[in-house]
Amino acid sequence: MAVADALLHDRNVVAAFKDWGRRYPDSGWGGRFAKWLFSDETRPYGSYGNGAAMRVSPAALLADSLEEALQLAEKVTAVTYDHPEGLRGAAATATAIFLAREGEEATTIRKRIEQDFGYELAATPADIRPHYNFNETCQGTVPEAIVCALAASDFEDAVREAVSLGGDADTLGAITGAIAEARFGVPREIGIQTWNRLPGDMREVLEQLLYAVKGGNLPFV
Repeated sequence: MAVADALLHDRNVVAAFKDWGRRYPDSGWGGRFAKWLFSDETRPYGSYGNGAAMRVSPAALLADSLEEALQLAEKVTAVTYDHPEGLRGAAATATAIFLAREGEEATTIRKRIEQDFGYELAATPADIRPHYNFNETCQGTVPEAIVCALAASDFEDAVREAVSLGGDADTLGAITGAIAEARFGVPREIGIQTWNRLPGDMREVLEQLLYAVKGGNLPFV
């Protein structure tokens, strides 16, 4: 929500993060992010945590080109996750989302991510699942999430595969879900159920984001 708010309204990214984070203080923030969030610090702290990829989707949704998607991804990532691995994870996720928006096939997206970011995406979710452990890094989360999104047959299948890996399941689901939404769309029933659980300030930003991306097609409102 903070990333979408910052990009939609040309807000300072740090100010948007601190505003939204402090509205919802008991939200399971990662330790280093929480320390930054509730301090007066505005500088990044060298993180390569997977939150970089989990929050980047609005950059890809609002961009008019892959180049712009990557620029926006770096803009909203580098304020906290300025380690090369954090930046790589966000950029790879934004690339996958943007290419999926453009209608590229899973094989094309997979090859592009492997080529541009060096992630190994040959495994299947079934290959990953037996050996996967909790991992909060981009390099230990983003490839697995992309695999789930590209192997799936629909949105729900993608999210179920991601969560089934275990580990940092909410983050895996968020990254995979963002790519899967761009590939398949969100089923109306799931969208409505989710919309009904959101507080008003989040609905307002999401409605603006959906309007900007879909041109007024707001199936959940």
